[in-house]
Amino acid sequence: MAAVEASRKRRSKAPFFPAAKRARPGGSGQLEPGMRGILITCNMNERKCVAEAYSLLGEYGEQLYGPEQFTDQEESRVSGNEEEEEEEADEDDDAEAALKKEVDQIRTSTEQKRRRFQSVESGANNVVFIRTLGVEPEKLVHHILKDMHATKKKKTRVILRMLPVSGTCKAFVEDMKQYSETFFEPWFKSPQKGTFQIVYKARNNSHLSREKVITELAGVVGHLNPENKVDLNNPEFTIVVEIIKNICCLSVVKDYVLFRKYNLQEVVKSSKTDCQGDASKASPEGNSKGDKAVVENVGSQDQPEDKFEEKANDNHED
Repeated sequence: MAAVEASRKRRSKAPFFPAAKRARPGGSGQLEPGMRGILITCNMNERKCVAEAYSLLGEYGEQLYGPEQFTDQEESRVSGNEEEEEEEADEDDDAEAALKKEVDQIRTSTEQKRRRFQSVESGANNVVFIRTLGVEPEKLVHHILKDMHATKKKKTRVILRMLPVSGTCKAFVEDMKQYSETFFEPWFKSPQKGTFQIVYKARNNSHLSREKVITELAGVVGHLNPENKVDLNNPEFTIVVEIIKNICCLSVVKDYVLFRKYNLQEVVKSSKTDCQGDASKASPEGNSKGDKAVVENVGSQDQPEDKFEEKANDNHED
């Protein structure tokens, strides 16, 4: 009898396990093309990672952009809309105009309720994506790392890397090439120019060719200005390409080597000697393979935290 009751309990709980496994802490929506934000990797504790991210981003976000403003104008907006509706009724607006007005009101209301930082479903384990609103991701993340590098003050326990994402598109070569032609312009289109390297990481995606993506994106940079050159020792810019399932996240960052590949655990320990060591790893002697080697060699210089992260994430299907 006891065995039968235990069996019933197991069966009653089973249907809930898949949903619980799929749920992400603090998530609202999912990563999709057109989003901007910050991609964060962690060591197996996503819930705490989200909490740490909110705390850290909130602290530095206030420094750069001031306190977050929570607009609460719904009542005045509703009353104003009622007056407008009466006027429009007198003017006999057609049904299509009224529908469009309602959709615009819903969109405006949704925008008002969005927070400056909001966690969304990333599509990979041990990866958190924080969508941003009214924030420049590259500027904010660089500000955080610059301060931590200067003060050597550790502010997180589970967050590993924090990468800004200033653009997202579908993770297909043609889409990425077309999107990057416009996305790269502020940094690389003539008369702008600079030295660069490319770092590439793919999670839960097996249809993309690493070499193909590298070649196409490097070609776009060269097309924008032939004076853009690869530099493995001390590049002005690092193009970060993060693929998660069918989404490509792009950013162009500075001080990638100095800030230890944007690793929050390592940047507080780094010294001048350490940074020089990283630079030497990023530029192996005798390298003459061009852009392909840029990405593959930089991508292989793993810190202990990065090795843990890759073991947990690579080729993992949710």
